[in-house]
Amino acid sequence: MRIAQNRVVQMHYTLKDENGDTIDTSDGQEPLAYIQGIGNVVPGLEDALEGKAKGDKLHVSINPEDGYGERNEEMVQEVAKSGFQSEEGEELVPGMQVQIETNNGPSIAMVTNIEGDNVTLDLNHPLAGVTLNFDIEVMDVREATEEEIDHGHVHGVGGHHH
Repeated sequence: MRIAQNRVVQMHYTLKDENGDTIDTSDGQEPLAYIQGIGNVVPGLEDALEGKAKGDKLHVSINPEDGYGERNEEMVQEVAKSGFQSEEGEELVPGMQVQIETNNGPSIAMVTNIEGDNVTLDLNHPLAGVTLNFDIEVMDVREATEEEIDHGHVHGVGGHHH
């Protein structure tokens, strides 16, 4: 069976940045399972996997515009430190991820700088502007169930459990 719209794909993957450093891998874990064609994975990866079958191995290099997008400097904002409710005894430090409320609902931001009473937040995805290099092995391809399509994610192995 080939990878196509609304088929469940199970795959092992290793993701590296342009320097060859590993960002993420399924090595030693269950394969990643997703539904093709509904935006569960970045567009460039869906495009590269379309038509592949169980047992196929591929190396895919995805430009930022087909991955997590280019960095947008307008997504870097300075806010007042007083606006944060910290967890008991937890101090804001650069490199920390915080959840903030935006006009589009909750979002994750990276604290990039703290100066006096001001905190600089970066709302770009951590992999924005990064070329994604995937090594992939397709482990299985099957039809998604109606329930999986309705829920927008895979149930069972490598997927969500309710």
